[in-house]
Amino acid sequence: MCYYVYIVECNDKTLYTGIATDLQRRLEEHNSSQKGAKYTRNRRPVKLVYEEKYEDRSRASKREVSIKKLTREKKLLLIQG
Repeated sequence: MCYYVYIVECNDKTLYTGIATDLQRRLEEHNSSQKGAKYTRNRRPVKLVYEEKYEDRSRASKREVSIKKLTREKKLLLIQG
């Protein structure tokens, strides 16, 4: 099973970082379901701006935490490549 660490840009231009096994399903949840994160529910629509793929949950979770600790400016640099 693969795990994705992702960043979405919300309608209000804020950034949300998450982890998922099915990235497309998770984006649909963020945009149209009560299963979307509480943070993104009031900031719809969201669009995918960054993703990384991992083979195990442990590494993906560690990466998610490290991205969440970044400043907005550093996240934007990561997104830009």
